[in-house]
Amino acid sequence: MPDNPTGESPAVRLTAVRKSYGDLRAVDEVTFTVQRGEFFGLLGPNGAGKTTLVEIMEGLRQADGGTVEVLGRAPWPRDPELLPRLGVQTQSSAFFVRLTAHEHLRTVAALYGAERDAVARTLTMVGLDEQATTRVEDLSGGQRQRLAIASALVHSPELIFLDEPTAALDPQARRALWQVLRELKRAGRTIVYTTHHLDEAEALCDRVAIVTRGRITALDTPGRLVARGGSSVWLLVPAERLREEDARALPGVSEVTRESDALVLRTEDAGPVLAAVEKVAGLAGVRTRTASLEDVYLQLTGQE
Repeated sequence: MPDNPTGESPAVRLTAVRKSYGDLRAVDEVTFTVQRGEFFGLLGPNGAGKTTLVEIMEGLRQADGGTVEVLGRAPWPRDPELLPRLGVQTQSSAFFVRLTAHEHLRTVAALYGAERDAVARTLTMVGLDEQATTRVEDLSGGQRQRLAIASALVHSPELIFLDEPTAALDPQARRALWQVLRELKRAGRTIVYTTHHLDEAEALCDRVAIVTRGRITALDTPGRLVARGGSSVWLLVPAERLREEDARALPGVSEVTRESDALVLRTEDAGPVLAAVEKVAGLAGVRTRTASLEDVYLQLTGQE
């Protein structure tokens, strides 16, 4: 959703933003906008500059150059009028560890002037009802992560920054958070999101920017990025059913790799290859998969 038909200013506008640490250019002439109500993902390998970029938008770090506008205001120097409109969850969140989860969140809510009933409502939202009376120091890593997310949401901010929020969550808690985030988006909140879970970005984000060495190397909807990545199909054949040399000899197979207990056959035309596999090995247990955002990500970031 790059366009804003209402004419309202974007939630975030960055123009030629740069940031260096000594000789390292962590953010290198980055330009993009995030529209209000958009779910915007920042993807990239460790050290690509994602966290620095998010911290600049949050007003936690000063850019060396370029312009940064958040909800129509400059986030640096720290703007007391802007801060209550932002919700921030960082990779290393600070807690009042001697307080219970409810007390901690009540303290955060009071700092923002949020209503008292927002605390119970937000604990329910992130699935911490049963841990409300547990001291923070006794919470598991995943539960602390959910409390950090609750701390970013309790005051109903307009713009929410979440930096790898599902990193410590089990699969069930991760999917539950997806639903919370979808509901926030439906309520009109803007979300800027970093993650290493490519399936998550593909499922949730309106647009994603892929960051490599401080630069934006791609920015589009997940669907368009996947379509741009090509039309390859991968056939996963149980390894005991087909030898690698026989797989490589099949017409239409461009690449063969081994993945756990399966041979992975890459092709641009799955029909003839499936027919050939059926003749030599049968189709029982054979699976297919098409290109995903992860495939595009790996191509763009040069990772194997």
